[in-house]
This record gives sequence, structure tokens and C-alpha cells, in this order.
Amino acid sequence: MLRFENKVVIVTGGTRGIGLETVRAFCEQGAHVILFGSKRETVLNALQILKNENKVAQGYCPNLSDFEEVANTIKRIYADYGRVDILINNAGISASKRIEETTVSDFENIMDINVKAIFNTSKAVVPYMKKQHAGVILNTSSMVSIYGQPSGAIYPASKCAVNGITKSLARELAPFNIRVNAVAPGIINTDMVSSLPKEMIEPLVKTIPLGRIGEPRDIANAFLFLASDMASYITGVILSVDGAARN
Repeated sequence: MLRFENKVVIVTGGTRGIGLETVRAFCEQGAHVILFGSKRETVLNALQILKNENKVAQGYCPNLSDFEEVANTIKRIYADYGRVDILINNAGISASKRIEETTVSDFENIMDINVKAIFNTSKAVVPYMKKQHAGVILNTSSMVSIYGQPSGAIYPASKCAVNGITKSLARELAPFNIRVNAVAPGIINTDMVSSLPKEMIEPLVKTIPLGRIGEPRDIANAFLFLASDMASYITGVILSVDGAARN
């Protein structure tokens, strides 16, 4: 059953798109939700959007690539609530440059946000979850971690790393009743996709057997399920939510 009353949920990359929709979904289920964003302004904007919808959340903007900053923020959350039940590592950035155009700086930036951030947040939250002998860590992967993409190889590489972290932490943390899974979205109707012209969208839809682009709520619902007691025997899974799309 989907019961999240008084559960404490942290969502990174929670200020827009899939992250913000995930925050909404957990708020609707009665959870105490704390969103992380990259900038104070985007955090405040997201909190105002939620307030206008009669939803209450908290927000912080730690540098996810700085372990001490992340750890101190999570320590503060634990001090406020006395527990951390669910961590959703959704923050991420994409890449589409061909290899000749990709710089070392591009590589490091992608890995900092897409991989190092998951290491930092997970490392910071695990001691509290072990103390509780309960917890759920969910990561955002991508369909391109499975199929690759025509250019921007470092993005699928980072998501392959996410899959590896997910499967390995699931095995490591299972004895402490901490489950770790990932969701691998397909083509989702976020700001980036919705801004594309119709002539670019239509060919994308034709690659999807379900005949439509996914919505952020489709991914949020997957997170809800995996975080719930209905998924109590599921760990180490990379759940594809892509309408059976295949690149």
C-alpha cells in the first residue's frame, strides 16, 4: 500500500521536471518532503509553486559535489525530523556533444553531478538509515544507459555508473533493511522535450510502442511504487519506464 504519512523524503534535482513532479507526488501522499536544487532562486521558486498548490515542502541548495556540504545539510534534516526514510537521487545533467568536441571539463562536470553527487548523498544518508534499520534509496538512471545514444557518450557512461552503484549498494545495504533501486526514464515531456518543434517530436513518438511521450508523473509514480511497502522485496532493480521505446 502507498503509505507515506510522516515519512521523510529527500529529492535532489527537485525544482523542476521529473524532480518537482516527484516532490508533488510524495507531498500528496502525506510525506515530509525536502527538495534540493542547484540555486537558492530555483529552490524558492519551486517552493512557491508548491505553496500555490497547497503543498508544503522544505528546500536547500547544497553543492552536491561537495560531500561536507551535503552531509551537513542531511545532518540538519535528521536533527529536524529524527529520521530520513527515502532518498531520491534525481539531480542530473545531460550531454550531446560528439567525442571530439567534449572537453575534460565537460566530462568532470557530468560525472560530478550524475555520479559523485549520488555517492555523496548516499554516503551521508546511510548511517541514519542503518540506525533506523530501514530506508530506501532511489536513483534516476536513463534508457540510454542500456542502449547508448548517437553522441554525447559521457552521459550514458554516467548513467551506467548509476546502475552499477544501484546494484552494488542494494547488495551491500540489504542486511540493514535498506533497499536501493533505480528508474530509467525514456523520452519524457520535460521542458527540454516540450520546447522541441512538432516535426522533431513526431518521429520520437513513432519509436515508442505505447504511442506517446512519457509524462513526469509516470516517473514520479514509479518512484512512489519503489519507495512503498508494495515493493518491499524489490532491490537492485533498474526499472525501465519508457513505453518500450528502443533507440
